Formats: sequence, structure tokens, C-alpha cells
Amino acid sequence: MPEMKELIKDLADQHGRTRESLLPILQGIVKEERQVSEEAMTEVARELDMSAALVYGTATFYSFLDTEARGKYVIRLCRTITCDMKGKKEILDTLQQLLKINLGETTKDNRFTLLETNCLGWCHKGPAMLINEEAYTELTADRVSEIIDEYMKKEI
Repeated sequence: MPEMKELIKDLADQHGRTRESLLPILQGIVKEERQVSEEAMTEVARELDMSAALVYGTATFYSFLDTEARGKYVIRLCRTITCDMKGKKEILDTLQQLLKINLGETTKDNRFTLLETNCLGWCHKGPAMLINEEAYTELTADRVSEIIDEYMKKEI
């Protein structure tokens, strides 16, 4: 936890210690740690002198603030009706087959986590997904296979 305390102190020094600073600090934790643990939430509350309930409520409200361990590559598939109409189910089926996991699961090697999320802002080019911060649009089953194959070739 000393490293976490230092990270949170550095983020608070950078963003401030007000309520408005909470979200950028939580985002910074996710960027460094890939999740906001309960311990991190408690430390943020202490550092910002605010209730743990406020920190927890904020961290769990936003789908991009992961509060549990995720894989190195977090795949977020858009779940809007627009992407549904453009073939999202086929994309989801392809991802589940390739990764051998279901929605909400992480591969055994902790490489991939597969999630659905609300609108990614790419509905006009759906179906769409994010892998970490990289957007992929106008997906087909073949294109998804190529994308996942490229990520499989990367080192863990």
C-alpha cells in the first residue's frame, strides 16, 4: 500500500484535493493500476478528506473506472440498439469464441477482459468496440478475428 499512497498523493498534488479532483484522480489510478481497489478508494477518501461512500459511489458509477481486476486488454463492446441493428451479436459471438470467455469474464492468462458498455460515440460506424483506449468501428467477424490475432501476438 505504500506505493498506492504515493500514487494517490502524486495524483492529488497534480489535480488538487477538491471534489472536482476526484474523477481525474480515480482515472489516474486506473491508468496506473488497471483498477480502483477498495484500498485505493479508502486512501483517496483519506487524502481528499471526503467520505469513503462518496469515493465508492463515484468509482462504481462510471463503467470505465474498473473496481475489480481486469485483463491487460479490456474489450468494451458497444451495447446500443444501433450497434445491435448493425450486427453486434455476431461480433460478440466471435469474440466469445476466439477468447473462450463470456461477457464479464477475463481469460485465464489475464490478457483479455470482455465487457459491454453504453454508447461509445461511434454508433454511426457500428458495431464498435474499444480495446483499452483504441476504437474499432464498422466491425465484421473477420475484422474482429484479425484484431484479436494482432493482440495475441503482443507480449503480455
